[in-house]
Amino acid sequence: LGSCWRLASKCFHTTVRFLKKTGTEHWWLERHLKDPFVKATKRQHYRCRSAFKLLEIDDKLHILRPGLSVLDCGAAPGAWSQVAVERVNALGTDPAVPTGFVLGVDLLRISPLEGAVFLSEADIADPSTLRTIQSLLPAEKVDVILSDVAPNATGIKELDHEKLINLCLGLLNLSQSILKPKGTMLCKFWDGHESRLLQNRLKEQFQDVRTIKPQASRKDSAESYYLARLYKGK
Repeated sequence: LGSCWRLASKCFHTTVRFLKKTGTEHWWLERHLKDPFVKATKRQHYRCRSAFKLLEIDDKLHILRPGLSVLDCGAAPGAWSQVAVERVNALGTDPAVPTGFVLGVDLLRISPLEGAVFLSEADIADPSTLRTIQSLLPAEKVDVILSDVAPNATGIKELDHEKLINLCLGLLNLSQSILKPKGTMLCKFWDGHESRLLQNRLKEQFQDVRTIKPQASRKDSAESYYLARLYKGK
């Protein structure tokens, strides 16, 4: 349940209530329309502005390369999968480099995307979903797990933080079944008292763990990302 979906929902909600919107809604809509990443999203035909978070991270740290297989968790509406398809050469556009594979999973429906396989309306925490994922992958395991997933926000900061940390911990458990040795995991989290718990768990499983705050993440947002590389699993 990515932030983009909530963004789109709120934008629609704001639009239909345009004549009686509050000052807060007016501020949100004005900021949204002025956002350079929103403008770039339309210009470059990405499904959501969050694409630029992954583009920035990958430009700096090169986590996506031609030939890699990628699992995109919380993929809707598909912007991160768009980036992954381009970067791992999932369409085979460049015949001089290996062809990768991208699988996106979300509780929501995801519109089809050329070069990606989508598993819509599927709960990543359900064991049957794991079996389906493994059946769809070329080698049952992936090189990279991406997660821009977020729970439905309650508005209670600590509760939302705990829910997201638990989602990330669930993905870390999933990695034991699905991530290749020396693989990579990139997951969004919201700052809070349990962030260190997640960081420590990642350090137990990966040789290199760092915190990233992309420029495309709004300054007033509590979101950051943990990038964990060189998975120690077998």
